[in-house]
Formats: sequence, structure tokens, C-alpha cells
Amino acid sequence: MGIEIERKFLVKGQAWRSLGTGTLLQQGYLSRQGQATVRVRIAGECAFLTVKSKVQNLTRQEFEYPIPLVDAQAMLPLCYPSIIEKTRYKILLKEMLWEVDEFAGTNQGLVLAEVELTSADQVITLPDWIDKEVSADPRYFNSYLAAHPYSTWSS
Repeated sequence: MGIEIERKFLVKGQAWRSLGTGTLLQQGYLSRQGQATVRVRIAGECAFLTVKSKVQNLTRQEFEYPIPLVDAQAMLPLCYPSIIEKTRYKILLKEMLWEVDEFAGTNQGLVLAEVELTSADQVITLPDWIDKEVSADPRYFNSYLAAHPYSTWSS
């Protein structure tokens, strides 16, 4: 069983852009109800099926399995209500891997950074381009963004 412990932040400015290369991701949710989400993701030429439990204290169970790309391409149209499109930049700073997601499509304008931790109380140094923490705000979960795109939020 996999455990994911992560913190999530809004990103400000453009300084992060030159620190990593991006990979186009498309993902959708086959299920968003009950105790878990079931996600299909295409990342470049790779594809995955992922099951994640609800978050408690920054922590959740995560099970991720590689699947054939052709299967993922067939599953994406089954996802409801919309597909998440984003470019993910992987940035290694002070032995911490930051993943910066620049959203496209109906979530255009949203840029989030995530960092995975070894424990919920792990101390981290925030880069200058990190803004407000949104780890506890469910509006910034991708499963929420699929149903309530960022472009529809009122300020």
C-alpha cells in the first residue's frame, strides 16, 4: 500500500519556469464518490490508473498502476465531468522534488506547486515563488477542479 503525504501551494511569478522541464498531462476521474477517487492519467507516452483515499492530516492512501496508453485513451472519454489538462514541471531544490502544475483548458490561469513529504510534520524551505498554502482547501484538489473548473470560480 502506498501512502502520499503532500503539501500544496499557489505559485506566484514566473521564476519557477526556468528550473524544470514540463510534461503534458491529461487526466480524468472515473469515480469521485465514496471514500476514494479513481483517476486515469496520460503523462506523455505513459498512462496510469490511480486510486486515492480521502485526505486526513495531509495523508492519504495511494495506489498507482501503469496501464497501456491505448487503454487510457479509451478511458478518458468515460470520465466525468471534464478532463484536467496541465503541464507538470519537476523541480529539484534542496533535495525536495517540487511538482509545479500549470493548468490549461477550463482551469487556465491556475498554477499549483506540490511537494511530497516523508511525514506530515516535516519542515520544508519554501522557494521564493511559493505563495499561499492550499493543502487543506479541497477546491484545489484535481478531482474538484474536474467538476468545478477554476475559470468558473468567482473572485
